[in-house]
Amino acid sequence: MSEKEESDIANDKGDQKYDYKTEQKRRKLEKKRLREEHDKLPEEEKIDYWKIEAFKPGDMPAPLVQESSFAVLFPAYREKYLREIWPVVTKHLSNYGLKCVLDCHQGSMAVLTSRKTWDPWAILCGRDFIKLLARSVPFEQAIRVFEDGTSSEIIKIGNITRNKQKFVKRRQRLIGPNGQTLKAIELLTKCYVFIMGSTVSAIGPLSGIKQVHRIAEDCMRNIHPVYHIKELMIKKELSKNPALANESWDRFLPRFKSKNRKKTKRPLLKKKKYSPFPPQQTPRKIDLQMESGEYFLNSEQKIFNKRKEQRIQQAQKTKERELKREKAFIPPREENQTQSTEYNINNSVQNIKTFTKKRKSEKQHEQESDYILPSKRTKNH
Repeated sequence: MSEKEESDIANDKGDQKYDYKTEQKRRKLEKKRLREEHDKLPEEEKIDYWKIEAFKPGDMPAPLVQESSFAVLFPAYREKYLREIWPVVTKHLSNYGLKCVLDCHQGSMAVLTSRKTWDPWAILCGRDFIKLLARSVPFEQAIRVFEDGTSSEIIKIGNITRNKQKFVKRRQRLIGPNGQTLKAIELLTKCYVFIMGSTVSAIGPLSGIKQVHRIAEDCMRNIHPVYHIKELMIKKELSKNPALANESWDRFLPRFKSKNRKKTKRPLLKKKKYSPFPPQQTPRKIDLQMESGEYFLNSEQKIFNKRKEQRIQQAQKTKERELKREKAFIPPREENQTQSTEYNINNSVQNIKTFTKKRKSEKQHEQESDYILPSKRTKNH
């Protein structure tokens, strides 16, 4: 719009009353006209309004008013590596106008701003940088924190499980055999992951760090990282398809059921009754001897009693040994022994009865034969 047209519109506005609806219509038409003009331009001249321009030296008009600093403690085994690498660290931080101090006596390192600092966000990047160095992350990876679009996080996993053996097993599960599981997580999340002690350090884009945080915590809660890796692989394949960009991916993602095993119920311990008085003192050996009267015996009487007890014990043991020897000669008891004995008794009784009957019948026959005379023999004679 030219200056004359703007002045005419201003005069018209001054003369007429302000109308909200007409003003909204005018603004919409103005936006539409500007959009059409922008679309007609070639791609090289088009302006990307969503692009965040890089912060360069000279963009900050005045230096920082006050000095700010951050300090971090590091373990003793890390001192040798930090001494070797510190000249390179100071050189890199000087590019952003930052100072660094290594105090080996107290075991700390600090980052400070100076008058030459041209980026106010650099001090926060320096803080994350020294934190990663303290957690044994190599310098080549920790330096990526100063790049745009990359961030870092130190995830604490030591407080999730109390049992030390479970913690070691689950941490090893996160690394995998020969570091294969950790490598798969790095490729899918586009982050550098480093496990040291009870922490997991992650460097990369913010979306990838959120995924690493979720995988690490779930692994410590006994959810295997393979399930998350499978889910990320499916999401990666689905993201390549533009047709599914505005659709839900829930139907494609796997659903794993949690298998809760029944825990063995521990027996409930009965609560003891409270008593304000302390428990009775256990008697000493001398007290027991005095009660039995052994304390007042002579040495000869003590030896005599001791030998007597030994003889009694020997006699008991000899009886036990004899019983064990006799058991080998005792025949095993048969199960159907009672039935067979009853059957044998019944048979024997019947046999005796039959035998007596036969015997009686034979005697009677002999007696009858004695009274009868032979007739044929008398005639012949």
